[in-house]
Amino acid sequence: MLHEIEPEQHGPLGPEMAAAVSTCVHCGFCLAACPTYKVLGQEADSPRGRIVLMKEVLEGSLPLETALPHIDPCLGCLACEPACPSGVPYRDLISPFRANAESQRRRTLGDKLKRLLTRMTLPYPSRFRLAARTGRFAKPFAGWLPGNLRVMLGLLPDRLPARQTWDPIYPAAGTKRGRVALLVGCAQSVLEPDINTATIEVLTRNGIEVVVPQNQACCGALSWHVGDLTHARSFARKNLAAFPDDVDAIVTNAAGCGSGMHEYPLILKGTDSETAARAFSEKVCDVSVYLVGLGELQPFPDRGRRIRIAYHDACHLSNAQGVRTQPRELLRSVPGVELCEISDPHLCCGSAGTYNIDQPEIATALGREKVGNVISTAADLVATGNIGCMTQLATHLDQQGSSIRVRHTMQVLRDAYAAADTLSL
Repeated sequence: MLHEIEPEQHGPLGPEMAAAVSTCVHCGFCLAACPTYKVLGQEADSPRGRIVLMKEVLEGSLPLETALPHIDPCLGCLACEPACPSGVPYRDLISPFRANAESQRRRTLGDKLKRLLTRMTLPYPSRFRLAARTGRFAKPFAGWLPGNLRVMLGLLPDRLPARQTWDPIYPAAGTKRGRVALLVGCAQSVLEPDINTATIEVLTRNGIEVVVPQNQACCGALSWHVGDLTHARSFARKNLAAFPDDVDAIVTNAAGCGSGMHEYPLILKGTDSETAARAFSEKVCDVSVYLVGLGELQPFPDRGRRIRIAYHDACHLSNAQGVRTQPRELLRSVPGVELCEISDPHLCCGSAGTYNIDQPEIATALGREKVGNVISTAADLVATGNIGCMTQLATHLDQQGSSIRVRHTMQVLRDAYAAADTLSL
C-alpha cells in the first residue's frame, strides 16, 4: 500500500489521485490489457508502470520530465480498469495528473502550436468545418510543413458531408414514453452529422420526445484528457446551464462524450458547481442504454436480407461506461443481422480523442491491428458507438483496400426502420 502522497497537496483532485495510487497492488493483470504496453513492450508504458511513475512525481522523488515520455503515450482507454482485480480507478489518476502537470511542463513551440490549433478548432463545429475545408488546400504542400501540422492535415477528410442543423424539440411519434435531451457533439456534427439525425429518428419512432439544447457546448472530454482543466471546466459549466432538468435522461451517442460528461463531478470538484455536476452526470447515459431500458421497441421489418455486422467496442463505452451488451442486443434485434465478434475487442483502435495527432505512430499501429481483426470477421459492415473510432476504422479499412463499411449503431437501426432497403449491399 502506498500512503506517502499527501492528498490535499495537489489541489481538489489530490484525494482521487492518492486513492488511485494506493489501491494498486502491482499484480500486473493490467499489462495484457494495455494497448501501449502491447506496442511498446516496456514496463514503464503499462498502467502499473505509469502508476509508479506518477506516484514518484507526486511525492517529489522523480522529475516530471522523466516521467512524461511514458505518461504521454497513455491512451486513457481504461482497458486496465476492468482487468484490475483491485478495482484501481485509473481514470481518477491519469487525467487529474495531466491537469496537475500541465502548468509545470515545458513544451516545444511546435507542441504549443499544435495544442492551440486543436483547442481553437475541434470543440467548435463552425471553426472545425472552416479549418477542415481550408486544410484541404494545404494538403499538396504538407511535405514542406512541420511534422505536427503534417499529421493534422493527413487526418482531415477529403470531403465533408453537408451541414445539418437540428430543431430545439422533436415530438414523440405515437404514445409518448419519455423525454430526453441530446448532446449532438462537436467533431461529430461536422464529420458525420447523420449520426445525430439517425439517433433522433430512432428515439422519436419509439415514443421519445427529443430536446436538442441550442446553447450546448463541447462535452469537454478533449480538453480533460490532455490536461486542460480550465477549458474542460468551462465546457462543463456551459452544458450544466444549457441542458434542461425536466428530462428523463441526457442522451449521448459518442462514447468519448458520454464518458467525459460522467466525469463532470471530478472535473468540477472543489468548485461551486460540483453538486450540480453530480446531479447532471447521474442523468447521462448512452443512447443504446436508454433504448434497451425502454423495453419493447417498435419492431423492425423483415426484408429478407441477410447482413454480417462486426461490432467494435469503443473504449469509452465498454471500459469507461461498462456498456457492452446493449448495443449488441439492439443490433441482434434487427431481422437478418448476423453479429460477428472481433478478436481482442479490449484493445483500443488508436483513435482516443486527439491521440492520432499526439502519438501518430502508436495510433497507426493500433489502427492497423484493429482493422486486421475486423477484416478477419468477413463482415459486410462494422458498427460502433463513437465518431473517433468510426473515423479511425474507415481510414485504415480504406488503406487496406477493404469494402467493409463503417456505421454507427443508430444509423444501422434507423436504416433498418427505413422504407428503402438501405441495409442491402
